[in-house]
Amino acid sequence: MDINFIILIVLAIAVLVMLFFVGSAIALWVQALVSGARVGLFNIVFMRFRKVPPNLIVTSKIMAVKAGLDFSTDSLESHFLAGGNVSRVVQALIAADKANIELDFNRAAAIDLAGRDVLEAVQMSVNPKVIETPLIAAMAKDGIQLKALSRVTVRANIERLVGGAGEETILARVGEGIVTTIGSAETHKMVLENPDMISKRVLEKGLDAGTAYEILSIDIADVDVGKNIGAELETDRAEADKKIAQAKAEERRAMAFAVEQEMKARVEDYYRMKNIEADTQMRETIGSPDDKPEKDA
Repeated sequence: MDINFIILIVLAIAVLVMLFFVGSAIALWVQALVSGARVGLFNIVFMRFRKVPPNLIVTSKIMAVKAGLDFSTDSLESHFLAGGNVSRVVQALIAADKANIELDFNRAAAIDLAGRDVLEAVQMSVNPKVIETPLIAAMAKDGIQLKALSRVTVRANIERLVGGAGEETILARVGEGIVTTIGSAETHKMVLENPDMISKRVLEKGLDAGTAYEILSIDIADVDVGKNIGAELETDRAEADKKIAQAKAEERRAMAFAVEQEMKARVEDYYRMKNIEADTQMRETIGSPDDKPEKDA
């Protein structure tokens, strides 16, 4: 085969490959150019070799520029290669900028890589979220059980999203605070008459410390009267005391019976011994020479 023909085929293939890569890159480059985003043509081409989707990076860059923000394409590529959600981070930064929330790219990327939804966190900073605790049962000092249901309004704390505890910790702490407050009440009627005493005391404890949220309010949605735990405990205690007394009485009766049987055995042994002694004495008396009649002289 002619060497020139082979060269032409290789060149044609190279041109097709270049058109494949450069053609789509040119379209993205023009799109970025007319949008005011600065993305180099060769940078777009080499993104494919770095296994980075150019369309995602360029679109995110354009979206940020149109919102008045600007990030380097290297930062976007680095976040993608680290396993982050580039679109989500950019959307979160735009939302934070519009809401006047201080949030830079590095912190947003760190929050995203930590496994938290950074866009949802920004939205929660603007629109607080209401989380409902499960039904919590506790007993007042008078022995009456109360069941409380509360709603906790929280706002995401951007500064503590990385390393801060989640909603489960908030719910657990609020539940503990409700149990403590009800348990310290002298009577259950005090809680029923002033359910806000629960929320006030719980809020005073600073339950959002070390969490990714800030507690804005705790509202007691419902308080119901449960069982009379004190009476049940007294009944159980009385029943237990009764069984203990019965057991002790049975033990004393058994011991008395054993003593009686022992005394009977001793008496029987005593009489048996006396009978044997009497029989022995009689035999000795009968067999004694002094008991024989005297001969006439």
